[in-house]
Amino acid sequence: MGRAFEYRKARKLKRWGNMARTFTKLGKEITMAVKAGGPDPTGNPRLRALMQNAKAASMPKENVERAIKKATDKDQGDYKEIVYEGYGPHGIGIVIETATDNSNRTVANIRSYFNKCGGNLQTSGSLSFLFDHKSVFKIKEKEGMDLEELELELIDLGVDELDRDDDNNVVLYGAYESFNQIQKYLEDNGYEIVSAEFERIPNDMKELSEEDRAGVEKLLEKLEEDEDVQNVFHNMVE
Repeated sequence: MGRAFEYRKARKLKRWGNMARTFTKLGKEITMAVKAGGPDPTGNPRLRALMQNAKAASMPKENVERAIKKATDKDQGDYKEIVYEGYGPHGIGIVIETATDNSNRTVANIRSYFNKCGGNLQTSGSLSFLFDHKSVFKIKEKEGMDLEELELELIDLGVDELDRDDDNNVVLYGAYESFNQIQKYLEDNGYEIVSAEFERIPNDMKELSEEDRAGVEKLLEKLEEDEDVQNVFHNMVE
């Protein structure tokens, strides 16, 4: 198993374990995708991928329709995607992805979480060396499918790792900028995409004692509970 898969398996997307938060996160992403590329999934590949993610997360159809409609609401403020980076206690690197309609509120909240928990908010891009930004696709296995053959076909499209998850789905990891061409290949070749998302995979993991971990987990919990936060990535061994 590769580094990306092992990290993902350990992390298990804790935030996605909370159904309400999952739906809120997806709703924001769907609204932003519609504003950027229109409400027709046929001509909006990002929206198409998010609708697949919503289905995988058992998000009700009416929630998806509401998020699409919200994008056309003139009274609905625009969400901005802003990434914050900082060091938590004991030098743990943390990257926070947000979608906000009030960046002043968001940065003030995030800075206060770091300060209260013994961390430091850093300047944008200062922790980029710690994480690889990846496109991650989960697909259903096709009959007679050969993983090695598929990997060879996808290498030129930016895919650098394939694995299986606990549900025996095939997980593909590729370059961030290759998302659209990987999605197009999978759709054109009849693969059923279960989910398609972006992740930040740490390339340098740090192991802490149970006592030291508690301080970091307190900060992570505060960040993940903030309504403007979409994703939190870190390099602490879980």
